[in-house]
Amino acid sequence: MSAKSKGLVLITGASAGLGAAFARAYAARGYDLALAARRVDRLDALAAELTAAHGIEAFSIGVDLGVYEAEQAVLDAVAARGRHIDILINNAGFSIPQSYVAVPWERQRDFLMTMVVSACGLAYAVIPGMVERGGGAIINVASLAGFAPGMAGHTLYPAGKSFSIKFSEALHEEYSAKGIRVTAVCPGFTHTEFALANGTQAVMDASPRMFFQTAGPVIEASIRANERGKVIFVPGWHNKFAATLLHYLPESFVKMVLRMGSGRFHLE
Repeated sequence: MSAKSKGLVLITGASAGLGAAFARAYAARGYDLALAARRVDRLDALAAELTAAHGIEAFSIGVDLGVYEAEQAVLDAVAARGRHIDILINNAGFSIPQSYVAVPWERQRDFLMTMVVSACGLAYAVIPGMVERGGGAIINVASLAGFAPGMAGHTLYPAGKSFSIKFSEALHEEYSAKGIRVTAVCPGFTHTEFALANGTQAVMDASPRMFFQTAGPVIEASIRANERGKVIFVPGWHNKFAATLLHYLPESFVKMVLRMGSGRFHLE
């Protein structure tokens, strides 16, 4: 534990994108970091960078959160260092642009394990300690897609992100009085490696860039929202406007509009 640590932040999917941005933002605030992902080489490099820059303790946890009870390996790694988790960032995830049965069931199952089951397992494990200590924070990275109807391709993605939003709301109702701040962050298009990983980078590169955000400002705003006790946070005025339209416009109209653009991101 670093001498002036404010506590330990566990970040899943910390090797790139929003996860790495969360790590940089919390390290700058004086928090120690437990960085969890599959790509340990990237985690080690990030941990070394942030330790040198901010004098905090950062360590890597190599884990595939798509594996059954993967969260236990993460918890064991934290406990082995004699630490507890003060802030949990459930960020790990991916998407599958093909139709539902166009990929093996194991791939769809891994999606659910990573984005739903492991996230819930980690929250289940850390909440009792947060309650006992009188406070803590959980940020679940959802998406603007969590407000949208399901469309062809990325079959489970809107459902998974909608789950993250509802899960966050329920945890807030249950534990806010015990000092735990819970926030579902719902970004729109953000410059990360997400599209490269799912094979839609070429489509993304051809899309209008004026409404794209960058990871750093999205994460800074998200952390401030959590610190204010915001339960659902949509970064960016344009995304807030889109979320409002998704809420109030007739679903039949929303589906018609989405079909005109979403087909480009549906790979077969």
